[in-house]
Amino acid sequence: MGRDLEKLSKSALIERAKRHIFSLGLNDVASYLCRLNMKFGLAKIHYTQYKLGMEPSATFISAPDETVTRNKVRWESGIGYGGKVSWGSGEDKVIILDVMPNACGMLVGGIKNLPEPREVMNNMYELKRNEVFIDDIKVSWDFHVGNHFIDMFRVVKVTEIDLPDYIFIIHSAAPELQGENQKGLGLYYHKSRVLKERMKEVKTPFGPCRVVLDEDAKEYYKFFRYAEEFAKKRRRLAATEIFGDFIEIINETHQGLLNYNEIALGCHYINQQGQMFPIALRADLPAYLVRGNLNLSEETIEALGFYKRAEKLGVMDRLKNLNILPHGGGYTFPDMLEASGEVEIDNKRYFITEMKSGIGQKIISSTEGIPFMYRGREVIVRTIELRMCDIVARLMPIYVLRI
Repeated sequence: MGRDLEKLSKSALIERAKRHIFSLGLNDVASYLCRLNMKFGLAKIHYTQYKLGMEPSATFISAPDETVTRNKVRWESGIGYGGKVSWGSGEDKVIILDVMPNACGMLVGGIKNLPEPREVMNNMYELKRNEVFIDDIKVSWDFHVGNHFIDMFRVVKVTEIDLPDYIFIIHSAAPELQGENQKGLGLYYHKSRVLKERMKEVKTPFGPCRVVLDEDAKEYYKFFRYAEEFAKKRRRLAATEIFGDFIEIINETHQGLLNYNEIALGCHYINQQGQMFPIALRADLPAYLVRGNLNLSEETIEALGFYKRAEKLGVMDRLKNLNILPHGGGYTFPDMLEASGEVEIDNKRYFITEMKSGIGQKIISSTEGIPFMYRGREVIVRTIELRMCDIVARLMPIYVLRI
């Protein structure tokens, strides 16, 4: 068991949490902001683990698209984005609700002929106009919300793998299941009265940490697995109604629980060597189909300077079995140069950023509503450098639909 955390100051708890962050990110302002916020979230989780009699050793290991979350509730809980959060053996019946799994993912489908945008738009309109149900739950289509979209690409093969000439990507989650519903507890504690009644709030120096334990954890985890399958069916149904016959190439979650004690938070999780995934960047740049490599290797861990720290903290197995990939470019902020510090007032955090113009500062409490852009090829370059995947095909953008 770790030191008596109750005897440590808030600053000491934060410093302790920082050592449990292992970043593969690009070190731009969004990457810095992610880590600045995540140290509070990890400190909170460590304190919760301690109070529950667990080893306080939660980690955040980021992917190359390490970035912020624009979800205000998740951000204010001290959670970043673009990596794997781990807080136990995988079997401990303790689920941290602050990470807010939502079963978001991407379906990659192949078609022989390129449809005109108007045809696709008409099909989307018909889909949204008609009432559609999955397992007696009415579907609420959200292709215009957040960063959900439908992309159409022309395939440029890099390997001999057989692929169709055209590929589309549908990016969406399961918003219908965020609150309580006829199938279960709901995914989000702040949208589900039932989940809020069943969860436990652990008081920490950094605010409450919301958890479900024991039988409630089992029920929540079972419901998440249902939500994940629902989200996959939902993407598959959308693909069929919009494009007709298609070849399903990939339909994977990038924001969801891997077990009771781990979440892929905006990153792909590799179940087996060579599994194929999409990495989607900006609308004006190619996306990529890649084959994932089980990661990280000992050589990479050593080269990154993580080896001694991971051994000392007893978390080397989490690095060696990381097995993640970026799912996109991730947000960054074109007017900000760096994050230079933070201020805490009445348990609310404010982050100080320096402007690229060299004039003035921007002080923010969350990233909601702040102008952003998506990163470019630097994410795929970093991923290849770390030997996390190999490129199978480049996907040349034709059009994007957010309607």
